[in-house]
Amino acid sequence: MRLAYYRQRDGIVKSVPGLIRHCHRSARICNMAVKTAKPDGQASFSRWRTSKMATPSRYLEAPRRLRAFVRAHETSLVVLAAMIGTIGGLVVLAMSVAVAALHALLFNISTTERLSSQPSVETLRAVLVPSLGGLLLGGALLLLLRWRPAREIDPIEANALHGGRMSFRGSVIVALQTTWSSGVGASVGLEAGYTQLASGLAASLGRGFHLRRADQRIMVGCGAAAAISGAFGAPLAGAFYAFELVIGGYTSASLTPVGVAAVAGYFVTHGFEDLSLGISVGPVGDVVGRDLAVAALLGILAALFGILIMRGVALCETGLAKTRLWPPLRPALGGLAVGLLALLTPQVMSSGHGALHFSGLVSMPLQIIAGVFALKALASIISLGSGFRGGLFFATLFMGALGGRLYAAGVDLVWPGLALDPNVYAVIGMSALSASVIGGPLTMSFIALESTGNLWLTTVVLVAVMISTQITRELFGYSFATWRLHLRGETIRSAADVGWIRDLTVRRLMRSDVATVDAGIGIEDFRVKFPLGSKTQVVAVDATGRYVGLAVVAEAHAPDIDATRGLIGILHHRDVVLHPVMNIQEAIAVFDAAEAESLAVVEAGGEHRPVGILTEAHAMRRYAEESDKRRREAIGEV
Repeated sequence: MRLAYYRQRDGIVKSVPGLIRHCHRSARICNMAVKTAKPDGQASFSRWRTSKMATPSRYLEAPRRLRAFVRAHETSLVVLAAMIGTIGGLVVLAMSVAVAALHALLFNISTTERLSSQPSVETLRAVLVPSLGGLLLGGALLLLLRWRPAREIDPIEANALHGGRMSFRGSVIVALQTTWSSGVGASVGLEAGYTQLASGLAASLGRGFHLRRADQRIMVGCGAAAAISGAFGAPLAGAFYAFELVIGGYTSASLTPVGVAAVAGYFVTHGFEDLSLGISVGPVGDVVGRDLAVAALLGILAALFGILIMRGVALCETGLAKTRLWPPLRPALGGLAVGLLALLTPQVMSSGHGALHFSGLVSMPLQIIAGVFALKALASIISLGSGFRGGLFFATLFMGALGGRLYAAGVDLVWPGLALDPNVYAVIGMSALSASVIGGPLTMSFIALESTGNLWLTTVVLVAVMISTQITRELFGYSFATWRLHLRGETIRSAADVGWIRDLTVRRLMRSDVATVDAGIGIEDFRVKFPLGSKTQVVAVDATGRYVGLAVVAEAHAPDIDATRGLIGILHHRDVVLHPVMNIQEAIAVFDAAEAESLAVVEAGGEHRPVGILTEAHAMRRYAEESDKRRREAIGEV
């Protein structure tokens, strides 16, 4: 009779009898541990089991059998991705409707109209609503610090450092803050809130099914893909947003779940035409070979301007912090500034979604386009720098379209014979500037493709976004999201999974059974205490137990050493040690700099007491094993 086999995605294959023997062996070990622990071990075990069963879970869990089924079948992830895509589309709808309702209530416009498309805004409302809205937001942030002092984790940071784990409550809070910021007229986009809440819900769903680390990260990417796909009406752009910015790379294992989530998010939001989500681009002219060179120069200018915007937000934050202004007054002051700018042109308010209509954009006088371009950039910098929550995705699309129109007009002045199509360069400009600020060159290229349906134009856009992205990486090195993380002290530059490196600390790698000896001992006494073969190296300490150096046992037994100086004369690495909190990369760097094969691990405090020892060979082997494990997870090997 053939045996049935259970196939698991982590590569372990066990037969049914083997699985039964494994369970019996585990039960015997558990019983032995209970019996040998103490006389009332069984009672202690019962109390432990009861307490574990009685302790409520911090999150909802799927039934055990369903969790096991999902973990064992890759196709089940596709079903979860479809659910996440639907949820992501509903998130986009709910937040868009909430912002439209706030605009209608606070600015006295119709719910079907866009704030940034208004010809004018009432003076009193334009000034008071953003400033009072900023004051309320600042007060809420101040109260929130007492309840949740730690900052919330965004999808990129979650996938880079935390294995795809996000706080559901924190995601709801960020989404509400973003909705309020855009609703009171601050020059921020909703895309950050869309992706935060959709990815937070996806992370909670994945946590409920106890997904593996790689699958959990994919679920977070599915949430972001659904949100961007629904917000821009572009499934390909949503999928590649997840690949490039949230997951940190494309693999065959992530293709189907992310693609399904993006398509589901698109269809959920596409059914509501009244919201006018996405980018509507009118007919564009023909693209010829010369446009490649002209667009390349636009890519350079877009990169420089994108860096200027990101630097400007940081400078605004730093400047307001130096004023020592009461924190709630900072967004109030920023809102007042945006309101005053809105008196000049309402197009600076909110994300600029309503203002981005290409037919009206190219027909405006150049002086107006230039004014809106400069004021919108200033309003975005002030809004984000003063503390409003939101993103720069749609704002950079709007500014890029304006900049592309100005660029085309400028080139025509210098070289009138070219007669550049302003619609074409508006599309190129919006893609190039967004690629610089947001990152994701393929994401921006697919937004252009799905907005225009013009493959040749997309080719020119790809040239511009490649140049823009490369120059930004070379001169700046960050996207806006990773730049904000850098300002907070993080070192990540993408969503590539490096969290396991931080988890793999020296404390986990070291051997704690370290042998110590008094550093003042003589060589002969040391030889008697540690004969050849007993130990490889011994940690020398002083009378107070502080680390002094490492003694190699074989070297102490060498016949040609100078024994008159005692053990202190042959100690190594007296000034080089490891600390338990170091991660494996930091430890390997210390080994390399010291040219050491072994190093002592000492407490980081003032006592400097040795707590273990770590060899370079073991650290390198564990690093290679974990790297290979993550590589196999990423490409979906089983």
